[in-house]
Amino acid sequence: MARNAEKAMTTLARFRAAQLADVKVQERRPYLASECEDLHKSEKWRRQIIGEVSRKVAQIQNAGLGEFKIRDLNDEINKLLREKRHWENRIVELGGPDYTKIGPKMLDHEGKEVPGNRGYKYFGAARDLPGVRELFEQEPPPPPRKTRGELMKNIDADYYGYRDEDDGVLVPLELDYEKQLIAEKVAEWKEHKEAALSGDTTTKDEEEEEEEDIYAVEPEFDSDDEEKERTETEEGQPRYVAHVPVPTQQEVEEALLRRKKMELLSKYASENLIQQSDEAKTLMGL
Repeated sequence: MARNAEKAMTTLARFRAAQLADVKVQERRPYLASECEDLHKSEKWRRQIIGEVSRKVAQIQNAGLGEFKIRDLNDEINKLLREKRHWENRIVELGGPDYTKIGPKMLDHEGKEVPGNRGYKYFGAARDLPGVRELFEQEPPPPPRKTRGELMKNIDADYYGYRDEDDGVLVPLELDYEKQLIAEKVAEWKEHKEAALSGDTTTKDEEEEEEEDIYAVEPEFDSDDEEKERTETEEGQPRYVAHVPVPTQQEVEEALLRRKKMELLSKYASENLIQQSDEAKTLMGL
């Protein structure tokens, strides 16, 4: 049986010892980005997170992993993306480049956010999970209505036109137009005055032909007598001939009063009482 000293001198044992001597202790990523004070290490941790996100995004494309495994992978990806943003902010604080503006956006574009819920994204097969597909099919919520205070916040004197004359452009234009109108009215007044002094009383309005009434309806006559009466009325003095007796206002009021009395009697009085009342009126000559 070989001794331990002889076993230690074998080729495999010496190779394993040399390998362990060369292996360095693996450094762990800090839990908080604010604990790191070195810019190069911050960029190193950011690259490490990007590699982990890439591997998990590739894994989550497999829909056969099961619902629970896919949900866990999606949560881990979102957690790593938040951690990546923390390291990018830390890099900016340490004087490094702003990767939020110049960095690739491929990993962010892989995910899809639910309308109305910013921040959490769904990757790969997670978008087809039960309950998630319905969220993407819903319409986004309508924007909130502005209150009266928000609507009135930007309303000032300019909105009502109180400061339109401050630019010095509108006032000269109004003065020129005012002078023009005054000159036209004065010329028109002089023209009318000269026409009145010369004896020509015809005015401009009287010279213009009367506009045709487009809404006028030509009356239809049932007989030649009515047309003849209308022609005579137009040629001579205006007169109206009533072919039926027209009741006066007093007669109309009396007829309405009698009808109202009859309705009340028929509603509240019996037939015998109505008959006796009619006989009494007949005897009294009413």
